Amino acid sequence: MSKKDLIPGIIDDLRAKFGDAVLESKSYAGDQITRIELNRIHEVCQYLKQKHHFVYLVDLLGTDRFTAEDRFEIIYHMISLKTGARLFIRTWVPEENPVVPTVTDIWAGANWNEREVWDMFGIRFEGHPDLRRIFLPEDFEYHPLRKEFPLLGIPGSFSLPTTTPDSQ
Repeated sequence: MSKKDLIPGIIDDLRAKFGDAVLESKSYAGDQITRIELNRIHEVCQYLKQKHHFVYLVDLLGTDRFTAEDRFEIIYHMISLKTGARLFIRTWVPEENPVVPTVTDIWAGANWNEREVWDMFGIRFEGHPDLRRIFLPEDFEYHPLRKEFPLLGIPGSFSLPTTTPDSQ
């Protein structure tokens, strides 16, 4: 049985265990992408690690869907080291009070990924052990990967080096 043949069985198991929390599942570019209800995402991730051996969280990332409802998206990319199966789980997050439960208790390696998503998008990870900015200063008021952030930045928010040569 190939790695890709394992994924439909895993998705069927998720549907049997979590029912309506599995909102959609589709194949894209040869990978399976499954959307999970926000309030069940932690439980589903924990189950995938324990039951299906997805012990390696390859990546966790955020995106700004720039929609009126469920504006943001968190994507979890994981691999089962036992079978080699690859799975993408995603959840949508509202713009108003964007909070997702942390998965650092499941995969310690999610720590910096969650901090990056917080820094760039302003999505908080509830229960994170050290949620603080990773790239920008703590007192920076903005989240630059949000789609409404100006392409040239906020004037005066950072002191930039001069663009004129020194006169000597």
